Amino acid sequence: MKPIEILLVEDNPGDARLTREALTHSKVRNRLHHARDGEEAMAFLRREGRFADAPAPDLVLLDLNLPRRDGREVLEDIKGDAQLMHIPVVVLTSSQADEDILRSYRLHANCFITKPVDLEQLTKVVQGIEQFWFTLVKLPPEI
Repeated sequence: MKPIEILLVEDNPGDARLTREALTHSKVRNRLHHARDGEEAMAFLRREGRFADAPAPDLVLLDLNLPRRDGREVLEDIKGDAQLMHIPVVVLTSSQADEDILRSYRLHANCFITKPVDLEQLTKVVQGIEQFWFTLVKLPPEI
């Protein structure tokens, strides 16, 4: 079985490292790709420039507060693009603001999760994402 391709869009190196560590202990084979800002994420998704050979992700883990192009814009671009809109997007952010939650769902996020600040809790959240999206859910085939 081929590994699950995950694109993590996260500008905080510590959060990216913790997410990578949590997924390393995953029961499901996965390959984590990391974009540090919204511009890099869209280049990866559209396979532009140095990402020409990038695999299509099966799931995007998206922070909202990103440099260059914020996560809300990235979410809008993904869900507005016929080639990308089928990819599930999990908003994984430090925001707890009702307006961010509502806007994310209006932009067709598949779910919204507030990142805990505690390492142990973040690991549990990532494991929960893994269990739900890679064990219970049938992901769409690559187009």
